[in-house]
Amino acid sequence: MTYRELTIEGRNAVIEAFRSGRTIDRLYLLENCQDGPVMTIRREAKKHDTPVRFVPRERLDQMSETGRHQGVIALAAAYEYARVEDLLEAARAKGEPPFLILLDNIEDPHNLGAIIRTANLAGAHGVIIPKDRAAGLTATVARTSAGALNYTPVAKVTNLARTVEDLKKEGIWFVCADMGGTLMYDLDLRGPIGLVIGNEGEGVGRLVREKCDLVAAIPMKGQIDSLNASVAAGILSYEILRQRMGAGRSGG
Repeated sequence: MTYRELTIEGRNAVIEAFRSGRTIDRLYLLENCQDGPVMTIRREAKKHDTPVRFVPRERLDQMSETGRHQGVIALAAAYEYARVEDLLEAARAKGEPPFLILLDNIEDPHNLGAIIRTANLAGAHGVIIPKDRAAGLTATVARTSAGALNYTPVAKVTNLARTVEDLKKEGIWFVCADMGGTLMYDLDLRGPIGLVIGNEGEGVGRLVREKCDLVAAIPMKGQIDSLNASVAAGILSYEILRQRMGAGRSGG
């Protein structure tokens, strides 16, 4: 699938995409444009809880592949999103305690694709991302996941902190990655678990972090103080997998 297939340009095309049920990750509109069709598109975006960005004409011209954007460009998902319930059902179908990966503000599509790939290989039952300030399921993500997107469901939620609260009611414990936490080898990461990964710059946001039960630190011996988000997700995912496979806690 090429990037061109994911870009929808023009007022009528975007309106029809919304009304047909197509998943739109992000909508770009010409700033200060208030005419009828554009207001209709804004209403559709609000109805579908789609993030909207108002940008100058030069930005739209740069993004346009047809040269006929009419002040409107929508980015559609390369793959359909799952529901959070689908992820839990995937765990039930395998007779395993849920293992979910939640991403807070991962905006780089290469990182998202790499994390989906790791999630598949480490046995996670799915990935959860927020609607805002996050990469969606673009063609770049699909390519970087190396096919994992066909097997590992990704759910998109409006509020990540509220989703954590809801999943706690399902008996899931949450661990977030932070260099100030407890060494990951000293934590019991077996059972139903949600692994929360933030971006390299800001880490996991305060509201989400406060909902987590455990904070895991990855041991580091070098001179720099942070790992790429997808690498951190890989290290912690494989520690969870190691413990699930029976290695237990360090020394146990």
